[in-house]
Amino acid sequence: MTSSTTDFLVTDFLATGRRVIAREAEALTVLGDSLGDGFGAAVRLILSAEGRVIVSGMGKSGHIARKMAATFASTGTPAHFVHPAEASHGDLGMVTKGDVALLISNSGETAELADIIAHTRRFGIPMIGITGKPDSTLARQSEVALLLPAVPEACDTGIVPTTSTTMTLALGDALAVALMEHRKFTPEHFRMFHPGGKLGAKLLKVRDLMHADLPLINHDAPMSEALLEISAKGYGVVGVTDADGWLQGIITDGDLRRHMNGLLDLSAGDVMTRGPRTVSPDALAEKAVALMNDKKITCLFVMADEAPGQPLGIVHIHDCLRAGVV
Repeated sequence: MTSSTTDFLVTDFLATGRRVIAREAEALTVLGDSLGDGFGAAVRLILSAEGRVIVSGMGKSGHIARKMAATFASTGTPAHFVHPAEASHGDLGMVTKGDVALLISNSGETAELADIIAHTRRFGIPMIGITGKPDSTLARQSEVALLLPAVPEACDTGIVPTTSTTMTLALGDALAVALMEHRKFTPEHFRMFHPGGKLGAKLLKVRDLMHADLPLINHDAPMSEALLEISAKGYGVVGVTDADGWLQGIITDGDLRRHMNGLLDLSAGDVMTRGPRTVSPDALAEKAVALMNDKKITCLFVMADEAPGQPLGIVHIHDCLRAGVV
């Protein structure tokens, strides 16, 4: 292959990629403009369900349905995917009264969905249909039909599900976000369903990582006791409190080096650095890491919001790193 041929193919491929993305972006704009009262009706129907959202589709629509069910479930709307072919062989038992079915078929005539449609009609299970054909079986049988606008697929042949699946995916996201906003779904709720991985780490709070076994010593205590407390607790620091137990300062390795001469003749109050950096227990662990990195320190005392001088715990940067907070 010559250099000129390679250059031609790269240019050609790039043009195709841009054309496909432009067509799908245009399709999403048309979809947004086409949303009407049916969208609100679908949201209300899901909110009124006592059970779960049962999402189903075949082929490419099935892949979108799986993602849609996962997005619902992770944002406060109980949902799961039921494969339409498996439903015909026993999995219809997963679809019960109190549920709401959300079925996806661009043609609205997918044969594998017939048994699920019949099941929902037989037991009075409300159904939302996502389809591109307003006169299809799925649209006619659904309590709410969400119609995809008639836009061409991204491929020039018009036979590969591309813009249609992209629109369906976006429509599912729109439903999920509308539901979570109505339920006032917060980052704290989100973390309940995402305890692992990067998302879980990003949403960890300081209280999730802090230690309650605090290295503390009274400001009148001799430095010999302070050194023992630093060694015993293993954080490399000790907090210095007044007679009421309120945090006055902190002693670090740097403080020890600065007072090396005659250190054991001094009290903790003589050596401490006043006004140490602290953090709220409800602050995100990411904020604590950012503060420690900015101030080039390794520990933060955690202070009660209602009693800002009362230490509740201590968080070490190693705890944050082990939890994946960076």
